[in-house]
Amino acid sequence: MPINTRAALLAAAAVLAVSGCNAGGTVPSSAPGANSPSAVSSQADRAESPADTTSILKLLTKDVLIGSTVDPTNGDTGPRAISIAPGSSGKMKKGDLLVCNFDDASGTVGNGTTIELLPNAPSSSPSTFVQSSKIEGCDGDAIASDDEVYATGLTSKLMVLLSPTGAVKKSYGSPLTDPLGNGAAPPPPQSSYASEYIFVGNADTGAIDSISIGQYGTKKLLEVVKGFGVKGSGWRALGPSAFVYQSKKKAQVLYVADGACNAVVAIQNPDSLLEKDEITVQPGCKSFTCLHPKVTCATLVKAGPPLKSPVAETLLPNGNLIVANTKDGNTLVEMTPTGQVLDTKVVDTSKTAAVFGLMATGTSDSNTALYYTDANSNTLQELEQP
Repeated sequence: MPINTRAALLAAAAVLAVSGCNAGGTVPSSAPGANSPSAVSSQADRAESPADTTSILKLLTKDVLIGSTVDPTNGDTGPRAISIAPGSSGKMKKGDLLVCNFDDASGTVGNGTTIELLPNAPSSSPSTFVQSSKIEGCDGDAIASDDEVYATGLTSKLMVLLSPTGAVKKSYGSPLTDPLGNGAAPPPPQSSYASEYIFVGNADTGAIDSISIGQYGTKKLLEVVKGFGVKGSGWRALGPSAFVYQSKKKAQVLYVADGACNAVVAIQNPDSLLEKDEITVQPGCKSFTCLHPKVTCATLVKAGPPLKSPVAETLLPNGNLIVANTKDGNTLVEMTPTGQVLDTKVVDTSKTAAVFGLMATGTSDSNTALYYTDANSNTLQELEQP
């Protein structure tokens, strides 16, 4: 893309471009600031968000049953991704929870075709938000700011746009191959012209695709990152599967957990990814080659123990992360954005993979709670502070 064309696109999107990554374009794990997702943020931005080393997991000692995730109509099981309704629209009331079902009533993996809607209260009963073969093997649900839902199906190989009433509006295929979860990135708060983005991973290629939505979005899928690690297939697939987004005044960060690399990576200003394969993840997910490193690049947050086959991830109100080692012990790992491990917690002691969905809620350390799915009991749970 010509430089002047790209500049025009950036201006139209009102994206703030700040320097930080190496000018050469390749960022090794040992580069200054490479372990910090704020590498492209200014000193002032970092100062306004000091690291919080309080362990929230240690405070979350009460485990509450929110409800069964078994679909009341067709019996689908295997809960995965979690989303919280930002407002009341269609079938959803503000605070309601959406949960994908990956398996069918017999437990056949990858045959689930439903998303459940649960009220945000203990001992709730699920209702069917949507049932569709287009989301078969449902493993991702992201709610956009307009209350529309983007759901991914690993088996159907599609991402589907759903209305707030659960009606299928549109399906997205190529360049998606085996979509492995997704996440929403709302427009930066300082811009009136930026688009909202949905990011989705590919289980077989290790790529990340994005789609810009909203008034100024192209509404077309584009592969913006390539090279994440992949391993296995079907329900055993590991790759870039967990996406959480943090918006700051001066920079935005997309955190990606990769179960094949056993790593968490931070992508700065992901809304500036406007060209194909702007970021290439090198083997091991520890270094990155970026086409426009002064605009957007990636850095390593953490690789290796205690991370082991992570699948799910969430962002705490204080800016720290919790990652689920789903396929190796169902252990939650809490860390700062610089990779400092604060605590670990086992939430399901069985040897079977269970925790495929995480979602934190709250506004401060004192009122933070954590939702998680348990595929062994087919329930949605909430860890609370007593």
